[in-house]
Amino acid sequence: MSKIVKKKLKIEGMHCSSCAMSIDFDLEDLEGIITAKTNYAKQESDVEFDEEKLTIEDIIKQISKTGYNAQIMGMN
Repeated sequence: MSKIVKKKLKIEGMHCSSCAMSIDFDLEDLEGIITAKTNYAKQESDVEFDEEKLTIEDIIKQISKTGYNAQIMGMN
């Protein structure tokens, strides 16, 4: 059984909208990601994922591998 969770992340280090697309592209490769929508203008990413397959720490680690810093903005 899935446990779908939504989180908002603050992203640091993006320089353009292509950066946001890179983050989304890399996150969508992770098993358990339902949606990833990164907004360059707001410097935020909204992620929806299956917590039984993936943790928020895994997501933050993937964003770090892409070259950006991420932190949880709030509890959803």
